[in-house]
Amino acid sequence: MNLESPKVSVQKSAADTFAFLTDVKNFEKLMPANTAKFEIISDDSFVFALSGMPEIKLKLVEKTPNSKVVLNSPSEKLNFSLSAQIDEIGQNQSAVQLFFEGEFNPMIGMMIKSPISKFIESLVTNLSNQ
Repeated sequence: MNLESPKVSVQKSAADTFAFLTDVKNFEKLMPANTAKFEIISDDSFVFALSGMPEIKLKLVEKTPNSKVVLNSPSEKLNFSLSAQIDEIGQNQSAVQLFFEGEFNPMIGMMIKSPISKFIESLVTNLSNQ
């Protein structure tokens, strides 16, 4: 399953946006309102849970300076990656789009497509307000 968020404008340079997204503590600020749990595990990973959903661990696995950040979920049940593509627009402005990629059986895919779409849209919308 491949999903993408709308591309949003962020009032930060690509370097500042990259720095924000590579500090996993900042993801707490991006979580949707229905977040039931958010906990930092290490400098590069955190666990979160949305209301009515299981806990998900994300680990920072790839950083391409000022252009790309990739987080992976090491769970066997929900194995996916969440990538942020950062594009420089101007000195104090960048554009960000999130990409969700995961392999799920068709039934699980149907069940999670809508919540995951809303989740990544919420993340990117909250990022545009930072």
